Amino acid sequence: MIYRPILITSQCKHSCFRMKDNSKSQGSENLLKQINSPADLKKLTPEQLPQVCDELRWMMIDELSRNPGHFSSSLGAVELTVALHYVFNTPDDRIVWDVGHQAYSHKILTGRRDMFSTNRKFGGLRPFPSPDESEYDSFTSGHASNSISAALGMAVANRRNGNTSRRVVAVIGDGAIGGGLAFEGINNASTTDNDLLIILNDNNMCISQSVGGMRSYLTQLQTSRSYNTFRYYVARVLNKLGLMNDQRRRNIIRYNNRLKMKLMRQNNLFEGMDLRYFGPVDGHNVQNLVRILSNIKNMHGPKLLHIKTVKGKGYEPAEKDSENWHAPGLFDKETGERVIKSGDDRPPLLQDVFGETLLDLMKENNRIIGITPAMVLGCGMNIPMKVFPKRCFDVGIAEGHAVTFAGGLAKEGMIPFCNIYSSFLQRAYGNLIHDVAIDNLNVVFCLDRAGLVGEDGPTHHGAFDLAFLRPIPNLTIASPFDEIEMRNLMYTAQLPDQGPFVIRYPRGHGILTDWRKPFEPIVVGTGRKIREGADVAVLSIGPIGNLANHAIELWQKENPGLSAALYDMRFLKPIDTAILHEVGKGFKKILTIENGVIAGGMGSAVIEFMADNGYTPAIKRLGLPDKFVEHGSTPQLLHICNLDVEAVMAALDELTLKPN
Repeated sequence: MIYRPILITSQCKHSCFRMKDNSKSQGSENLLKQINSPADLKKLTPEQLPQVCDELRWMMIDELSRNPGHFSSSLGAVELTVALHYVFNTPDDRIVWDVGHQAYSHKILTGRRDMFSTNRKFGGLRPFPSPDESEYDSFTSGHASNSISAALGMAVANRRNGNTSRRVVAVIGDGAIGGGLAFEGINNASTTDNDLLIILNDNNMCISQSVGGMRSYLTQLQTSRSYNTFRYYVARVLNKLGLMNDQRRRNIIRYNNRLKMKLMRQNNLFEGMDLRYFGPVDGHNVQNLVRILSNIKNMHGPKLLHIKTVKGKGYEPAEKDSENWHAPGLFDKETGERVIKSGDDRPPLLQDVFGETLLDLMKENNRIIGITPAMVLGCGMNIPMKVFPKRCFDVGIAEGHAVTFAGGLAKEGMIPFCNIYSSFLQRAYGNLIHDVAIDNLNVVFCLDRAGLVGEDGPTHHGAFDLAFLRPIPNLTIASPFDEIEMRNLMYTAQLPDQGPFVIRYPRGHGILTDWRKPFEPIVVGTGRKIREGADVAVLSIGPIGNLANHAIELWQKENPGLSAALYDMRFLKPIDTAILHEVGKGFKKILTIENGVIAGGMGSAVIEFMADNGYTPAIKRLGLPDKFVEHGSTPQLLHICNLDVEAVMAALDELTLKPN
């Protein structure tokens, strides 16, 4: 018996899909269980591919309802994935996935079906494609808009290596193609000798709409084998006659593109950049995709296939609300009800504290502007956006633009709150220095997902921000101990003449339920003492100080007569020199704790200060190691990074056992 999800178009209160016996119409075999590699997929007939797609969807819906992951994107790319592996000779041919949210069916078809239940779990399959996991993952995915540039590099390298039979495909979504890096790649591809195929998986915005019969006819014509054989024959004859060179070839492509524009009365961005453009075509007709890919894969020169898909395809709740079903967490696969833990006594998500606080500040100060690069829900910008839609900007997947845009706003007297995931700010480092810091502009950077982020793994851990921001002049860098501190830091950051102000905080829930207090300004560059102690000074920055406080409490119970002072440094830059002098004079042993890389972070700043001022305490630093940390739950990762309660207690033991 084979089960498959079928979209229910009528009202249904009890099930988002029904399980149906398809043995009479499609055979009783479970085809997916026979596929351990793309070579097995190629043994099937094109008529069997729709069944494979149905089985892939059922498997993902079933598994992701119990083991959460990126849901709607992967459902929308099933037919494309099947067609790619059916037509191309992977892994020798290269498929480069942009972001990787859509790559679950790719993992299942490439030998990882039986391990898919371990996806995003500690020690299991990685959250995104990674060459370290599989030879079928040709390039690391995780951040958007890099696929075209990476794939172009591969295509050019293959040509230089004489490997002319290897095909390279970049798969990019309509959101990621709006990133500047994608356009830089396209621009370079159009003027470089290569045979790159770019597939635009368009599930939302209409880059090039169908205009009826002429569009359908031209799509069939452009992708037919006879048409392109004739084109290739003519080009070869012209080459032999010495009448064809690269410039003339580009002129011919431009003429063809202009002719198509005239016939269809529509301009096309990609054809304007001298790419051969095909589409848009139905991205859920797997047999037609196989036909088109088979016909265009050996064409010379860069080309783009534009497919139209539905995000969340095959599962009604995800189709209706693809944004909230991007990564829905646990859900009931039968009813579509998401399992959302709730309770009045549960501390809020820090992203919601940001959103609620920004809304409060915007009500008081009409010069405040909200900016986020495509993370409206993830960062909490949806909260003020509902009230002030004209003062909140989602600039798309364009972190560099977000930062420079914020700089322009600040130059003219606005106070932009630019909310970016910590790991994504890495993509805008030069913009931050050149377009904000040099002019000392009052831009507030709220860095969500700072430190370990859990199951999203090394591409998303906010490990480096403290270290890479600390050397930049004019920056203020802070991290709040709790939600009240976070509100007060945000309030302080928008006061006059603050300059660029960074507030970093981790993913997940805070610690307080009664956090919505009146604003109080914080003196920039000041920390505070959380607990008194005599034997060791513990210096922490950010919410991880709560873990340190708990560890000290347990350690002191196990070690009567010993005590540790805890200082919440609060600011990395300017660092509280009064506290550091107090610690340097009063303690021979210091422990620093931070949810960021040890190299160059707060611990390094403390060591530098002590050395510069002639203090010679024994210093032990706890933080993230000098390696890329894998994926897993945050408690698991804190443990392997020696950054959990047990590690703090062990470090205190080590320091107190050492001679003065």
